[in-house]
Amino acid sequence: MDDIDVPPFFICPISLEIMKDPVTVPTGITYDRESIEEWLFSGKKNATCPVTKQVISDCELTPNHTLRRLIQSWCMLNASHGIERIPTPKPPVSKAQIIKLLDDAKSPQQQIKCLKSLQSIAAENATNKRCMESSGAVEFLASIVSNHDSSAAEGLSLYYEFDSIRPTDEALSILHNLQLSEASLQNLMGKNGDFIVSLTRVMQRGSYKSRAYAVLLLKSMVEVADPMQLTNLRPELFIEVIGVLHDQISKQASKACLQLLASICPWGRNKIKAVGAGLVPVLIDLLLDSSLERRACEMILTVLDAVCGCAEGRSELLQHGAGVAIVSKKILRVSQVASERAVRILLSISKFCATTKVLQEMLQLGVVAKLCLVLQVDCGFKTKEKAREVLKMHARVWKNSPCVPSNLLSSYPA
Repeated sequence: MDDIDVPPFFICPISLEIMKDPVTVPTGITYDRESIEEWLFSGKKNATCPVTKQVISDCELTPNHTLRRLIQSWCMLNASHGIERIPTPKPPVSKAQIIKLLDDAKSPQQQIKCLKSLQSIAAENATNKRCMESSGAVEFLASIVSNHDSSAAEGLSLYYEFDSIRPTDEALSILHNLQLSEASLQNLMGKNGDFIVSLTRVMQRGSYKSRAYAVLLLKSMVEVADPMQLTNLRPELFIEVIGVLHDQISKQASKACLQLLASICPWGRNKIKAVGAGLVPVLIDLLLDSSLERRACEMILTVLDAVCGCAEGRSELLQHGAGVAIVSKKILRVSQVASERAVRILLSISKFCATTKVLQEMLQLGVVAKLCLVLQVDCGFKTKEKAREVLKMHARVWKNSPCVPSNLLSSYPA
């Protein structure tokens, strides 16, 4: 291959490899479909032409059949050098095909076939996903989820049970895999939050698979939501999200739960709703798991720090027998981020819950000694400042205590 001169216009400007399915974007530049789809439809949502840097308002990809045939002919001519002929690619689905598929899905049996077809179409390429999104597939799938416990949906579920597939599972799976645009996610959020209520019911009554997909979709929706929408979330939502977190359905679902809670807890009375739903004991029990991964530990401490911003959260932490101890244990053992979050939690406790009992408990558990150690090691400026603030706050009680080793007591701030 290195000894063969490849015509430069056969090479994709992004991957620098021979194109298998050349397509032209509105700026006139031709790319390989897989490469340009990854560029345009990735999570970063690049909306510019990689070569011209022009903004692409219409992401329609036009197949370059002439160039594809030239590349195929060149491959055949160089077959003796080990070059394989590229197959003729399957054309992407059209908007008319998607619309017809949705329009024909009237009965339970037809809806089953439709869901299977949509799953298959979405799996082929990103262009198909965007086509489905613009053709009404999102609304169709959302209706399957919203009606999952109606009599019609129960009939559909019976058909699916016979076919070993559940409609809500399938619809939520497709919605998640479509990697919806910000506009579609905002439409799902809606003004009255009806679809969020539907997702809450799924997390309450659905299968493990449905519950996991519901959390993943909800996380994406919350990321683009208006702050006012986040202040009006119902307490039932917190109960079900925390239930998914407690059940540890999958690492991906647990991560989504933590990210979701970190996003919504700062708004309105959400901290209190989360605490009332039993969040703090669940977080502490997760922290007690010795096999906990670094990123998961950081996320748990981030959420715990957020709910400790209210009196109810701090009270729950102190009532748990292992609360203060496990938070202190994570300092200097996980990462700088984890240490900073843990010290922030201890600062909240020290500021607002500094009873004699609590201060003595922090001494006996080695919390004070750990904070003195923080001042002696390299763990970040913010972490040191907060640790120093806690130690200064209660110096009269802690500074001369025999519970603090002499080698650490020397670093106690004046």
